Amino acid sequence: MRTSTTMPPLQALRAFEAVGRLLSFRRAGEELLITQSAVSHHIKQLEEMLGVRLFIRKAKSIELTPEGAAYLERTVEAFRIIAGATSEMRRQTARQRVRVSVLPSFAANWLVSRLADFMLKHPEIEVELEPTLRLEDFASDYADLAIRFGTGRWEGVRAEWLMNEEMSPVVSPALYDDGTRFAEPKELLLQTLLESWNPVGWELWLGEVGVDIRRARVLQLTDYNIVLQAALNGQGVAIGRMHMVRDHLAAGRLLQPFPQIVRSEKIAYWLVMPQNRRLRPGAEAFASWLKEEAASPPSPVC
Repeated sequence: MRTSTTMPPLQALRAFEAVGRLLSFRRAGEELLITQSAVSHHIKQLEEMLGVRLFIRKAKSIELTPEGAAYLERTVEAFRIIAGATSEMRRQTARQRVRVSVLPSFAANWLVSRLADFMLKHPEIEVELEPTLRLEDFASDYADLAIRFGTGRWEGVRAEWLMNEEMSPVVSPALYDDGTRFAEPKELLLQTLLESWNPVGWELWLGEVGVDIRRARVLQLTDYNIVLQAALNGQGVAIGRMHMVRDHLAAGRLLQPFPQIVRSEKIAYWLVMPQNRRLRPGAEAFASWLKEEAASPPSPVC
C-alpha cells in the first residue's frame, strides 16, 4: 500500500494524540502497548512530515508548542468523528432484536407458522415472542410492540387494526361419533359451549342466529389455546375463531356444523404500540411485515 503524501501514518497520529493528552512519552507508550522509544520515533516522524515542532522537551516534562496544541485539537476531533462513525456503523449492522408481546393462541395458531418468511426477508432481525394475556403497558421497555384481540380501545397505547376475526362454532368429530348431530343452532344449548374469558364470540354468533345465550351453559377458560384443546378433546363446542382454527378444519380435527359466520368490529386483531415512542427500525420492519401478512387472503379450507 502506497504511503499518502498528505496523510500522516495512523500510528504516528495515535502516538501524538496520546502524548498530547497525557503529556508523557512513557504513559503514552503504556497506553498504546508500545515502547517509549517507539513513541518518540512516531512523534519525530510526524514532526518531520509536518515541518514543525509539536512538543517542547524539558528535563523532566514536555509541553505542547502552539502549533502542537492546534494540531492536537484537530486530531482529537478527527478521532472523535471516526469513533462516532464506527459506532453508528456497528449499530446499523448489528443483529437487531424485536420483542413482541403476543396472545399465546395467536402465536401458536397464526404467527409462528409465518415467521420463517419474515426471517428470510430480514435475516438481520431476531424476533423474541413473549406469549401473555395481559395488555402491554410498555413502561418496562421490554416489548417493542404487542398483538391483541378485541375492540382496539385501550388507554395509554396506540392500536392499529390488523384484521377482523370471523366466528362460527367448531366441534370435534368425536362428538359426532357419539351420535350428536346439530340440525339447528338451538340444539347447541344441550352442549357445553367453550369460550375464553370474554364470551363475546358466542354472544354475537348466537344473537345472529336467534338463540338466547342466557340459556346456554358456557364454560369460560383462561386462554383460547385451552378452548381449542378442550374442543379437540370433545369436551364441548367452541366458538371458532376462523383464523385460529383453519388448519384444524383443513385436517379434519375439527368440524364446522353450521355455515353461518359472524363478523364484527368487536372481534379483531390489533397491533399495539407505545403511544409516545417511535418504533425502532427492527420493530418498524416487523410491524410493516405483520400488516402485509394480515392483509393477505387466507388459504381456503379444503
